[in-house]
Amino acid sequence: MDALTLLIIRHAEKPDGDATGPGLTHKGKPDSKSLVIFGWERAGAWTALFGSGLGGATYPTPQAVYAADPDSSNAGSDPSRRPYETVLELAARVGLAKPNTSFAKGQEAALVEALLPLSGTVLVAWEHKAIISDILPRLPVSNAGDLPTHWSGKRFDVVLRFDRATGATEFTFTELYPCLLPGDSDKPLKSDPNDE
Repeated sequence: MDALTLLIIRHAEKPDGDATGPGLTHKGKPDSKSLVIFGWERAGAWTALFGSGLGGATYPTPQAVYAADPDSSNAGSDPSRRPYETVLELAARVGLAKPNTSFAKGQEAALVEALLPLSGTVLVAWEHKAIISDILPRLPVSNAGDLPTHWSGKRFDVVLRFDRATGATEFTFTELYPCLLPGDSDKPLKSDPNDE
């Protein structure tokens, strides 16, 4: 297999009662399925980190960007615009018309099947529970014991990085904490309490 760096992030901040304010589309229209203002700030921070070259070798610029389809879901839940909105500007910054939205929440098996033959650097924005339960178990990882088994509903600040060398069949996993915004943590997801 070709060398592949796979970067997985959770969508940015969402409405959470009065504390965060309403979800807003990129045009400022209220939408409960969209990011809150702080989430849009995080989307901008991800764009700067991954799309400007400032992240260096640790946070490489992706050649492909994937997000859950914002208009459909196969998991029986309402579709969310948040993963798409989180990487919309990043995709534009790296020269893509938009994120690849070929897969919806509930189609994680097909997503992973499409990702594994790729090469270069690929970034995926998805819903945190589905990352843990439906994406991570499908990735061949040499240090699988290091993978998080829970993603706190309060954490939006983590990058899960998977590196596969040329000719290898397994990834090496690293959890990254760029601490881009106030309140971001440098603690592993495993250290967070189960809060959901």
